[in-house]
Amino acid sequence: MLAVETVLDVENLDLRAATALLQSMPPDQMQELANVEHLHGLLAGLKRGEYIIHGDAGDYLGVLNDGASIRVKGSVGKYVGDNMTRGLIVVEGNADYGAGLYPYGGVLVVRGDAGDFTATMNKGATIIVGGNVGDECGTYHLAGDFIVAGNAGLNFGNYLIRGTLYLGGEMRSQGHNTLMEPVTEADTLKLLHYFEQYDIDADPRRFKKFVAKSQKPFYE
Repeated sequence: MLAVETVLDVENLDLRAATALLQSMPPDQMQELANVEHLHGLLAGLKRGEYIIHGDAGDYLGVLNDGASIRVKGSVGKYVGDNMTRGLIVVEGNADYGAGLYPYGGVLVVRGDAGDFTATMNKGATIIVGGNVGDECGTYHLAGDFIVAGNAGLNFGNYLIRGTLYLGGEMRSQGHNTLMEPVTEADTLKLLHYFEQYDIDADPRRFKKFVAKSQKPFYE
């Protein structure tokens, strides 16, 4: 665990000034921040470090994350973890539109609800939502795991290509090219591991599993 100093209140700083302040801190020191909701694009492109945000955060938090650990003790705006490649982002509250767009890797955990188009074009990340998600979530899913403990909106897993989707609740409609398969013992153990590791209150035995019906859905 990295050493912790004081909480940095950045209420009166713009994004450039807040980023410069963080860069001036020792790289082996965990950073805690407060009053960051007005800063869109905060903690972008980081390759290391541990960060805790007290309260809500703005749009584009942790985009291009490549190894940092970011924890938000509140909710986040749009596009959290966009194009993430490595690292961990945990949101204690809710996430707005487009959480986890186009990620190549890493882990994004939203303990509350997430908006429309969550996990769109996931290319290898693990994305876990402890609550409900909106419409078109898991669209064009290419790799990795997308796990929703609650309910989903319209077109869940629309044009699913590869990877695996798990749903603990119900959906308003199932997307094109999705095929429901039985949940195996290996799936249950995997889900149990995720839920224990990231403190998600869900029963892995109650989940549905979705895979792609065809890997060429656009030609059918």
